[in-house]
Amino acid sequence: MTSSKAPSSTTAPDLRNGGAPTCHVLATCGVFEPGFRGGGPVKSVAHVIDTLPQDIELMLITGDRDLGSSDPYPGLSGTWVRRGQRASVFYLNARSPRSWSRLVRVLRKQRIDLLYLNSLWSFYSLVPILAIVAGLLSVPATLIAPRGELSPAALGLKRRKKQIFLLFWSRVLKRLDVWWHASNDFERAQVLNVFPWARVLVQGCEATAPEQPIPPSGPNPGPLRIVFISRISPMKNLTLALAALRSLGQPVEFDIFGPLEDGQYWAGCQRLIADLPSHVRVRYRGELTPERVRPTFSEYDAFLFPTLGENFGHVILESLSASCPIICSDATPWSALIEEAGGVIVRPLTAARLAADLETLARRSPLDRLRARQQAEAAYRSWRQRVSSGNVLADALTGEGRGT
Repeated sequence: MTSSKAPSSTTAPDLRNGGAPTCHVLATCGVFEPGFRGGGPVKSVAHVIDTLPQDIELMLITGDRDLGSSDPYPGLSGTWVRRGQRASVFYLNARSPRSWSRLVRVLRKQRIDLLYLNSLWSFYSLVPILAIVAGLLSVPATLIAPRGELSPAALGLKRRKKQIFLLFWSRVLKRLDVWWHASNDFERAQVLNVFPWARVLVQGCEATAPEQPIPPSGPNPGPLRIVFISRISPMKNLTLALAALRSLGQPVEFDIFGPLEDGQYWAGCQRLIADLPSHVRVRYRGELTPERVRPTFSEYDAFLFPTLGENFGHVILESLSASCPIICSDATPWSALIEEAGGVIVRPLTAARLAADLETLARRSPLDRLRARQQAEAAYRSWRQRVSSGNVLADALTGEGRGT
């Protein structure tokens, strides 16, 4: 990544400092393990760290508590923790001067070849960018992964504030040697729609996908059993799912798992639940730790996920790896695989269309529902054999990534 701003570049330039054996990356992410409420970005960053090549050393700065939690992780605030052979994680207490002092003391001694930011809006992205502008941090190049924040649906939430921020922030970023990390061409187009001058690296699979799916059991008697596993927030569009359930004539059981990220939004969900007919049973069953997600999916006939947009969608792969078909919007990069796996893409994404699709599924026999789960198992096996996984930092530092 050189200082050239030419948008005609098609590959990322080489940043290896004349063949130096080790490149040093400073990464930031607002939430990281052992936290899990941050969803997909936590898993993406973990995958990047766990697949680092031997010639890259990484320092990750993250918060000392999970998303929405007031309690820090026990024993981690203000400490460095080694992760594997190539990475160290610092858990920052942003309100503690002592924590900042420990962090700055290490950063002053370390050469940094690349800054890797896993958000556009996060405090953990804004501070290092401003530090570069102020001359407090010297970094040859920056790579920003917006993690779905530039999708039309995401930009539509608090639209006015984001528009004002982008007017200012776009000028700041254009002055720096910034590249963008997109998970696929879907997200690449979103980045270029907001920043036409952007140079974008596309790195595909960001998941440590299980080698083998959980095979389906059954057939299970009783009504259609569907599940929602995700953060309870407007982007995940749970209200549309609940509105669609009002119109069903067939009995359905719907369980909801996930952190209550937006209390006001959840209150609206609860009002919709209270108005549902008696033959539609809905239960909120709390949060799931990461190791419980796939076994939970394996207990259901389908995953209902009318999301407004996913730049990757780890939860989709988790569902398919548990032989659980998906009822989903067309706002993810996985539509073709979902349909191949016996799922449904809701087009257009309306309550009426979703209700009609759910009614069709609810009329299936237990044996037909089992066959759909077996189709999901087969599709996941096929996808897993085809997929290849790279590392975006290796691409960024060696010039092998595909850009614009």
